[in-house]
Amino acid sequence: MPLKRELEVKVSKTEVVAAALPIQEHWLPLSNLDLLLPPVDVGIFFCYRKTKELSFETMVGALKKSLAQCLIAYYAFSGQLVTNTAGEPELLCNNRGVDFVEAFADAELMDLDLYNPDETVERKLVPERKHGVLAVQATQLKCGGMVVSCTFAHQVADAYSANMFVVSWAEITQSRPISQPPSFRRSLLLPRRPTAYHLSVDSMYATISAFTSPENQEPAAEDDKRTALSRIYYVKADQIDKIQALANDEKCFGKRNRRTKLEGFSAFLWKMIVSSKVSAGDGYCKLGIVVDGRKRLIDGEESQEKLIASYFGNVLSIPYGEKKIKELQEKSLSWVADEVHSFLKSALSKEHFLGLIDWVEERRPHPALSRIYAARATEEEPAVVVSSGLHFPVRKIDFGWGTPLFGSYHFPWGGKSGYVMPMPSPKGNGDWIIYMHLLEEQLKMIETNAAHVFIPLSSDYIYSCT
Repeated sequence: MPLKRELEVKVSKTEVVAAALPIQEHWLPLSNLDLLLPPVDVGIFFCYRKTKELSFETMVGALKKSLAQCLIAYYAFSGQLVTNTAGEPELLCNNRGVDFVEAFADAELMDLDLYNPDETVERKLVPERKHGVLAVQATQLKCGGMVVSCTFAHQVADAYSANMFVVSWAEITQSRPISQPPSFRRSLLLPRRPTAYHLSVDSMYATISAFTSPENQEPAAEDDKRTALSRIYYVKADQIDKIQALANDEKCFGKRNRRTKLEGFSAFLWKMIVSSKVSAGDGYCKLGIVVDGRKRLIDGEESQEKLIASYFGNVLSIPYGEKKIKELQEKSLSWVADEVHSFLKSALSKEHFLGLIDWVEERRPHPALSRIYAARATEEEPAVVVSSGLHFPVRKIDFGWGTPLFGSYHFPWGGKSGYVMPMPSPKGNGDWIIYMHLLEEQLKMIETNAAHVFIPLSSDYIYSCT
């Protein structure tokens, strides 16, 4: 059973861990795609059960030693984000180091209410980033278990990059070579001369000034004052298969036409967040999906594949669709999945990402954002972004004391739209872990209308992962 009282976490020690070898101080500019990210932080955490062979002090010592080695290759995480003369963020690679926090939580692993990460994870088990680009925390639990977590600046890295880092860190801790050294080659994402982009980019992104201009200012709605909440659920593999089957209903089941599990899930979510009677039938609802551009930029070029596959930074785009709520409520899941596929394919090309880079170049140094991130979303006219974490390597994060019992991203991102990230279950059986950051009313609606799909994460499920 989860804790009935508030989780107390006491910090016992904080120190700075720098790269084990000297790093020549230099500037590393952010790419044009990095500049599309707002100054928000992303958290990741991994839960480990007690090991009889190693004490907490021994494990922390191993983590610090390997982190110092890992930062030699991942030197960007050991630097600082500063503002350059043009007013843009830039990386100062000065080996400032990473704040490493040691803490103790007066609770057992099985008592942690991870279904409600706002109460147990936020700034308790996952550290607040105060200095530098990355912060790390190791928390000893009452049962002898351990939580290893980190928080990083999203302007420096996307989830793909963070996954590379934690896998490398775990490999070094076990005295293994890094399987995929990072590349910081910004020349891979340089704008073209002359610049060129499709008009569809204008519908996805805009300069911040466009959102703050007087003509775009609307009276604050009651929903703007409401706080979004974070929740973690699990979805059984058979439910994911059923949703995908419904998304492919009455379609040719050839490979070219088949809707993916992510498309089916996103379509199901799109319908669920407008399933309330409160939702206005004449209103609209937006859904966006984060697209990783690495595979798109490779586009069959073998010479580029290794460089781009190991690229560290943001290579993201967020296409989105907007549909009448009445349509989403009345149409079949397969129809909604077709709509998801339709807006998603606009960002699935090399030309789209090259065009996005060029679009940013024409507007620098004026900052820009995804339109759906800044969209004014309410309970009556919601908006949500789905970011696939299905490649989250939770089963690879073994620092030498076993694979995690559980792991998840934690990203209360601050945008006005909601945020949902599906990830693989540590069970490795096809189940999904779903992190959601939505308005409280939307979460209640999902739990009421899709209780058979989204099951609140429990200690029983976590302990069944072994």
